[in-house]
Amino acid sequence: MKRLFSAWRARPRLTSAFVLACAVTLFFAGRLVFYTVYWSTHREMPVQGWMTVGYVARSWGVEPRELDVAAGLPQPQVKGQPQTLAEIAADRGVPVDEVIAEVEAALAGMRAGSQ
Repeated sequence: MKRLFSAWRARPRLTSAFVLACAVTLFFAGRLVFYTVYWSTHREMPVQGWMTVGYVARSWGVEPRELDVAAGLPQPQVKGQPQTLAEIAADRGVPVDEVIAEVEAALAGMRAGSQ
């Protein structure tokens, strides 16, 4: 710690840049660890209405746009938040279980096709 303070006195800008670089590195390392742990424990989760197509695709290891096409879901909107399966069902005027069944059938078909 004494060396850091002496470096600060000798070169404050360089020391500040070094401390900032260390903080940014720690931030991104923390994010990497968090997402690695999160997605390793959330593999092939049962499809639920609160999930978006992107979440389901990431959990099952498939491409989101391919899942959209295979399940007959609308393409994502350019603006705004991605729709959950429950919102897609509400827009279609069908029960959410029907949309979930379509997504599950598409996942099963995609899995069968990739093996």
